[in-house]
Amino acid sequence: MSPSTGTDTESAQQKYEADSEGPAPGIISPAPDGGARAWLVVAGSASIFFSCLGFMNSFGVFQEYYTTNQLRGESPDKVAWIGSLMSFLQFAGGAIAGPLFDRYGTWVVRPGAVLYVLGLVMTSLCTRYWQFMLAQGVLTGLAMSMLQVPAFAAVAQCFDKKRAAAMGLVVSGSSIGGIVFPIALSKMLNDSALGFGWSVRIMALVVAPLLAFSCATVAPRLPPRRTNFFILSAFRDVKYVALVFAMFCCMIGMFTPLFFLPSYAVTRGVNPTLASYLLAIVNGASTFGRIIPGLLADKYGRLNTFGLGGIATGIVVLCLNSATSTAGLVVYSIVLGFTSGTIISGVSAAISICTDDPRNLGTYMGMGMAVGSSAALVGPPVNGVLVDKYGGFLQVSIFSGVVCLFGGILVVVTKLTTPQGLFGKV
Repeated sequence: MSPSTGTDTESAQQKYEADSEGPAPGIISPAPDGGARAWLVVAGSASIFFSCLGFMNSFGVFQEYYTTNQLRGESPDKVAWIGSLMSFLQFAGGAIAGPLFDRYGTWVVRPGAVLYVLGLVMTSLCTRYWQFMLAQGVLTGLAMSMLQVPAFAAVAQCFDKKRAAAMGLVVSGSSIGGIVFPIALSKMLNDSALGFGWSVRIMALVVAPLLAFSCATVAPRLPPRRTNFFILSAFRDVKYVALVFAMFCCMIGMFTPLFFLPSYAVTRGVNPTLASYLLAIVNGASTFGRIIPGLLADKYGRLNTFGLGGIATGIVVLCLNSATSTAGLVVYSIVLGFTSGTIISGVSAAISICTDDPRNLGTYMGMGMAVGSSAALVGPPVNGVLVDKYGGFLQVSIFSGVVCLFGGILVVVTKLTTPQGLFGKV
């Protein structure tokens, strides 16, 4: 190749990066879609979601425990702010963690792991509302964001044709964590002499080696992206904006049962310990709801699967008050777990179709989750106010169910912006 040709190529590459705020996709090697390194990334990422989102999914146990113990003088909506802030920050912080991972790789994950364990230890020492808010709400939420979005981005770089299935396996780690944490916490808090402090510290001891494994395995496959920190041009894409708003709506419905199902079950006469186990049932069922739809999404379309999951979850949330007996609540928890399991893994796989360059995936996911995560900040406190005002859960189920249903429908409508159209496999 002559010197002039080389200069022209470099100029074209620089012009592409200036116009698209990212590197040219032509220079990217294809994703391996398997192999030892790729599956180690999946295992490490699943360990992150077991430790982080699995713990978040058990906040209903804390909600019920706080309102009857350390924070018994506080209203349900005020207590719910602790969990909602943690949920919000674990996704909103991705707006920074995603671009940082695209630039610095594993060096984002390692401090996040240390801060997360520290946040759990500090939570175990709390006795007052502002302490819980800072330790559990702020510190653990920010630490989660430094772990989860990089985990998604690392997996997305290693898989293309099997991306939705791989992400389903990763997020299924949170389902397993959602089984372990509620059962273990409920047993230690309600049926042992350990007390709150040691119960939470034991959880920190459980996640520490898992996060150490993640620090050793979760790493980017591709060289770092060196262009603009944020890719603001993404928000000029109608498809991307619609998917982010759909995620906002679906998350309002998805988080409601995780916060209030144990409290609702207690009002129906269920033993508090058994009521806490309902979260474990939800998360156990969501294991299948995340893996199976992930496999189907790669074959029948990522938007199809995500949209159907949002619609189904909205319908199930609308039926909350129909579960009145212990048996009914168990069945309800199984169905809810399966339908809602598609949302987190589904939205990540769906957002990944918005960029052709896998080096941008961390930034795209981080920015999208940061905007959509405001649902976790708004939804639970609003539902807490509804519970406090009406003394029941009918209004909660109607509000959250309708919003989630709208989100699922919006995903289906978004297909109109794709070349495949409304009935295509996309």
